[in-house]
Amino acid sequence: MTPHLIVSDLDGTLLDANHDLHPETIETLRLLAERGHHLAFASGRHFRDMLAFRERLGVPIHVISTNGAYLHGPGDELLASRHLEAELARELIALERHDSVRLNLYLEDEWLIDAPAPRLLAYHAHTGFGYRVVEPASLDGEGVGKVLYIGEPERLAGLEATIRVSHGERLHVTYSTVNSLEIMAGGVNKGTALEALLAALGIAREHCLAFGDNLNDTEMLALAGEAHVMANAHPELAGRVPAARRIGHHAETAVARHLREWFSL
Repeated sequence: MTPHLIVSDLDGTLLDANHDLHPETIETLRLLAERGHHLAFASGRHFRDMLAFRERLGVPIHVISTNGAYLHGPGDELLASRHLEAELARELIALERHDSVRLNLYLEDEWLIDAPAPRLLAYHAHTGFGYRVVEPASLDGEGVGKVLYIGEPERLAGLEATIRVSHGERLHVTYSTVNSLEIMAGGVNKGTALEALLAALGIAREHCLAFGDNLNDTEMLALAGEAHVMANAHPELAGRVPAARRIGHHAETAVARHLREWFSL
């Protein structure tokens, strides 16, 4: 069989309801790797937050992290990266926001936050990844892959509107969940990172299967030859990628089950 690239979002897609890899998923991905197919994770998560999942699989996996700001190879080699312009990052850091909205920054090596938010750490319980609290005014905006605002949707909607009016195409604005507003440099998304990965591997998009559940998966799914939207997906995602096939719920290991059927495992 022609080698394919299988690329999947993590939370709400490949991971189960506990934000972990199910044994059936692990077995399926290992079988695909053994048969010569290429695997990639594509997530809004930080690169270091994703390594625990790759290590548990024990097979070569490319990693698209921070919504496409970074692309790493199976040996942790950085294949591509793009940061926000420091001036823009500083403006986003200083942007007025409600006290309940947490400002997060993803740099190449760490996650910064403007105030303690212990509830966020439960999301990373299986990886042990955590933040460092910093004073926003002390930051120079250099080396920022993503600015992430976490808060109530109505608070984020106001921030989003302000950012879009002020900066337009200079920034890529999306959501990973309804309470997570994500800002990268213009043109940075999972789709552009996937395009770079396909070129590096010499694989045509027609031989790429992609899986996702939220708005930050839009460009990746639109590029892939075989796009799949989860049953638990954001209600707007299917309309944005009308050619995508709808499959089951992430809590029911739908990605693994679909791959077993597609590749006759």
